[in-house]
Amino acid sequence: MAVSEHETKMAHPRMAAGALFFDAGGRVLMVEPTYKDYWEIPGGYVETGESSLQATVREVEEELRITPPIGRLLAVDWAPNEAEGDKVLYLFDDGQLSQEDQDAIILQPEELKSFAFLSPEQITERTIPRLARRILAATKARDQAVPIYLEHGQRPGSEAA
Repeated sequence: MAVSEHETKMAHPRMAAGALFFDAGGRVLMVEPTYKDYWEIPGGYVETGESSLQATVREVEEELRITPPIGRLLAVDWAPNEAEGDKVLYLFDDGQLSQEDQDAIILQPEELKSFAFLSPEQITERTIPRLARRILAATKARDQAVPIYLEHGQRPGSEAA
């Protein structure tokens, strides 16, 4: 079957989803991957036939070996990458991670070296700018009733951080 000109113009973005877990002090749970030189949040790419929520649940279970409830959508970020093409990223608010769940974390050893709860300043120091912007914007959106839309980790029309 031939692909129409209209279909060739349509975006086919990669989708990824992640979980924002917090401690009692409001710091964000971040993980240190074995295969990157910067920290990430728990999450990953959405697989075929899977929703962004399902992907978040799966990735948290694979990476941390815990199954806490996944909360509401906080942010959607359109963040194309020259190497990977169009990307749409979803961040979910998973609230304060219980001490029981924190104690139960078992890192996926082939992917993760460590985890820690990080302050906004530490997030900015340990990860790439667009991811830091995305996490910090989503964290601020916890007080809003609806999810926020971002482009490269910032609201359209705002200045780069």
